[in-house]
Amino acid sequence: MADSENPTASTNGTGSANPTASANGTDSGISRRRLLGTAGATGLALGAVGATAGYATASSNSSESAAALTSLGSGRVMFHGKHQPGITTPMQARGHLIAFDLAPGAGRKEAAALMRRWSATARRLMAGEAPGGSDTDIARDAGPSSLTLTFGFGHSFFSRTGLEKQRPTALDPLPDFFSDHLDKARSNGDLWVQIGADDALVAFNALRAVQRDAGEAARVRWQMNGFNRSPGATSHPMTSRNLMGQIDGTDNPKPSDHDFDQRIFVPASGDPSWMAGGSYAVVRRIRMLLDDWEKLTTKAQEDVIGRRKSDGAPLTGGTETTKPDLEKTGADGNLVIPINAHARISRPDQNGGAAMVRRPFSYHDGIGHDGVPDAGLLFVCWQADPLRGFVPVQRKLDRGDALSDFIRHESSGLFAVPGGAAEGEYVGQALLEAH
Repeated sequence: MADSENPTASTNGTGSANPTASANGTDSGISRRRLLGTAGATGLALGAVGATAGYATASSNSSESAAALTSLGSGRVMFHGKHQPGITTPMQARGHLIAFDLAPGAGRKEAAALMRRWSATARRLMAGEAPGGSDTDIARDAGPSSLTLTFGFGHSFFSRTGLEKQRPTALDPLPDFFSDHLDKARSNGDLWVQIGADDALVAFNALRAVQRDAGEAARVRWQMNGFNRSPGATSHPMTSRNLMGQIDGTDNPKPSDHDFDQRIFVPASGDPSWMAGGSYAVVRRIRMLLDDWEKLTTKAQEDVIGRRKSDGAPLTGGTETTKPDLEKTGADGNLVIPINAHARISRPDQNGGAAMVRRPFSYHDGIGHDGVPDAGLLFVCWQADPLRGFVPVQRKLDRGDALSDFIRHESSGLFAVPGGAAEGEYVGQALLEAH
């Protein structure tokens, strides 16, 4: 899982925060979470030591004056735009994935009301404001922390809402794969929400707000929690590592690529029209068999992946970004990169140019009575068409990837993620209010 089609990559490989705009309060110029005085607004930043490092502090008389936030807390991603946030946003340190099923009797009207509520809540939270209605103050002292909320619709959503004619063909169920050991209770769903933030409390606050907003309209089907390396944890920006210790995500497509949009987003002329600017998310819970993996020598692990563990460079030499020489042989006459190495099988030029943006989270759900960790990857990938993105790559991996002996796909979902909401609109409005 360390190469270009590896399901463990970051968008930019740095894991850095993405303060795309300054935080703007809405109440007398100061939001409830006291965002005036952020590092971006004042030019000041707190250090990593001292009683006030990393958060804003309220005065004893409860005034709205506050210390400056660190750059981590002040990072803000915009809710409104052509595309939903959380797709090209740099990977965040904390994440939650949650799927809902509409409640019995709930249909299109209830779904539209729910998407209005979720969109309004997302806009406020991403700006560093308190959610509407009751607030438990979980994230009271924090800034936006690069929070994103992303919403999608599953295959079953369209029959539940009477919108079958609007269901995209690209949303047809994924085929069965040899490596699948899927738990249906933790797969699919009518509605899906991806939450990411660089602060755990900010992320959890968003998760609780989304669940509260669901009210009587939808019920939780499954929910998963994940994490990544925290921004600033390394001496310089670098590609992250996964729980197998491999540098992971070397050749993930980048927004600067000339064909990025056509590979990742549905064009304005696409079908159906309500998906213009949207994308399709494949979500897989991939358990890593870490006990088996850790029994291998470093050399054996590198042969499975086809890259050096130390720096991510291909076994044929160079640096992390050097193109692997798939024909190179060693002194023994054997291929330097084994025929079944993950790096060889997952290369885009070995899969008809199939491309997808992988934005996963690692997960650890405890250690069983047998001492085996339940840990691995919450794999999320984005593409304009999963039949040209995820499916051909996964089929190829199914047919002989050496990594398959050390992972197990335990849940799966595919969701249509519409384009971003314009000012004054909510996510999915073009679908839910279509005549």
